[in-house]
Amino acid sequence: MIEPLVSVDWLAAHCDDPRVRIVDTRWYLLEPQRGAAEYGGSHIPGAVYLDVAADLSGPPGSGPGRHPLPDADAFAATASRVGIGADVHVVAYDLPGGMAATRLWWLLRAYGHAAVSILDGGWQAWCAAGFPTSDQPVAPPRAVFVPRWRDGLTIDADGVAQACAAPGTLLLDSRAAERYAGRVEPLDSRAGHIPGARSAHFSGDVTADGRLKPAAALAARYAALGVADATQVICYCGSGVSATHTVFALHLLGRDALLYPGSWSDWSSDPARPIATGDEP
Repeated sequence: MIEPLVSVDWLAAHCDDPRVRIVDTRWYLLEPQRGAAEYGGSHIPGAVYLDVAADLSGPPGSGPGRHPLPDADAFAATASRVGIGADVHVVAYDLPGGMAATRLWWLLRAYGHAAVSILDGGWQAWCAAGFPTSDQPVAPPRAVFVPRWRDGLTIDADGVAQACAAPGTLLLDSRAAERYAGRVEPLDSRAGHIPGARSAHFSGDVTADGRLKPAAALAARYAALGVADATQVICYCGSGVSATHTVFALHLLGRDALLYPGSWSDWSSDPARPIATGDEP
């Protein structure tokens, strides 16, 4: 059975297994070239690099939001290029917290590849444990990735508007609290949040060292946000990246959630759509 979250000790014991493909996804929202540069300087031995914008998103304008989901052909080409085939167990890692790694986790599962895990604590935990690193580029044998899109995992802006008008929907905003409140907006055309959304920054899922909080702590957090009473949970963020971390945390708790891929970058671009500002009551 593939565990969705693996430790650095587990990865150290399996990193030479040819059926394990390690993927470095380090990425900085406001410094888009920095992740690749850091990978080039040092990474987990055997890891390939995939960039959120270049590899895990479609071209700008190909879908709603700043980081549209890649289409089936594009994602299959990317996965094949880095050696992800049907029999490969992918272990994704990035910075502490893991919001870029969960983007890859979500995409692989959405395209039918369930054998994917997140490295708990990411790059920081690997280095802190004293495991070896490498600066050598990695070019694994190509594989054949066959995409099989799973319906029912996403929702668009109109669907969000309709769902929020119905009882039982819980809308979670994974952005930082200051962006949720509309005090700061570094990227999008309008500041604030979708009316009715609860503020649930993904950093609340992790400990100070970047590992996922224990299940009991996660369960308490999401119970306080109203997950237990919701009939439907929808997650969004700025552009559909960090919201996958919230989807992942809920998955660990056995709860499914929809992703709004366009997220705030899509919602805020339409002046006809309402916005709200301020902290939660």
